[in-house]
Amino acid sequence: MNFITTFTGNFITQVQSVPVPDSFKDTFNFLQGNGVYEEGMMHFLKQMKDTIWTHYDAFIADAQALCAIFMLIFFSIKIYEMMAGDKQLEIMPLLRPFGLVMVILWWPTFTRVIAFPTEIVESRTEAMFDGSQTEVNNLRLQRAKLMVDVSDQLLTVQAETETAKAEADTWYGKAWDSVKSTVKEGFAEVWNPIVEMRNRLQANLLLLLSSILETLAVWLLRICVYVIFIVQIIFSTILIILGPFAVAVSILPAFRDSFSTWIARFVSVNLYSGIAYLVMYISSLFQHYAMEAEISRYQSLLGASGPDLGKLVSFATFGVLSFGMVIGAFVIGALTMLTVPSISTWIISTSGISSAASSMGRGASSMARTARKVLTKL
Repeated sequence: MNFITTFTGNFITQVQSVPVPDSFKDTFNFLQGNGVYEEGMMHFLKQMKDTIWTHYDAFIADAQALCAIFMLIFFSIKIYEMMAGDKQLEIMPLLRPFGLVMVILWWPTFTRVIAFPTEIVESRTEAMFDGSQTEVNNLRLQRAKLMVDVSDQLLTVQAETETAKAEADTWYGKAWDSVKSTVKEGFAEVWNPIVEMRNRLQANLLLLLSSILETLAVWLLRICVYVIFIVQIIFSTILIILGPFAVAVSILPAFRDSFSTWIARFVSVNLYSGIAYLVMYISSLFQHYAMEAEISRYQSLLGASGPDLGKLVSFATFGVLSFGMVIGAFVIGALTMLTVPSISTWIISTSGISSAASSMGRGASSMARTARKVLTKL
């Protein structure tokens, strides 16, 4: 087993694997998506990044023209300083503008070289994440199947209790002793399905409420993950397309640091995906533990030799068919994903990226408040 099993094994006993029918897998994946994070959406985000990055040359010609103008200004300043006697002839500072021009001429190669270390981090953390998600998705299907089994067991128990109550209150309990058992058996065969159909709505409401809460938690997690990856795509694309201007401007002494600042921001933004996969991997440890804990409890409710009626009655009083641990793990993972931009600035110290992400968050919050006000007035 992988590290996840070793990690969770220190807390709970390894749960017994529950076979899940293929038909149930297809239905569940159709309703809640294939995996916690929707494999199709993650693949789309990767393809989207590769596609948008091909527009790197939108302003290359303009940046090259600016380079020519700024080089003339730069050399004029240097020549004037040497003619005035303020500076002596220095070769290396005069070569710097040529190096910056070469960067713009080889811009796609340069950006790929700068992004290469971050891609290594992304590939390593993605491999860790993929290995953990296979086990988490299997446990997720087992847990969903056990929730349905517990719901069905509650239906059966409710029908049996309703039948017992009817037997105690109706006339046939005082009927002929010789045919008493036969009448009860025949009545139970007819009455149990009817009561079960009536009670199915109540149990299905509990299952529906549990599914709604879990779906909301899963989509909160997915939205936070998708937002981080989309923000990375947008920021990195803007930096790649407009980056040549930062290189061109850095020729002038007054904007000398613009190029190094651009590199720091570009590396910081490209670290988003690697850090995001690492956060998702750590979150999967919590999800794995929560799912195994709930699966073991569902198995104890159903029992190997039959359902535990006392535990089923207590569990039914919760109002939802969930212990809440998995939902809590999803919410914690979603909130942790929002810290990825800040974590990136811990590694590559830069300014502007976190403030941009914070501004986007404040804008989204203000839009949400405005929408609520409009809906309230309506």
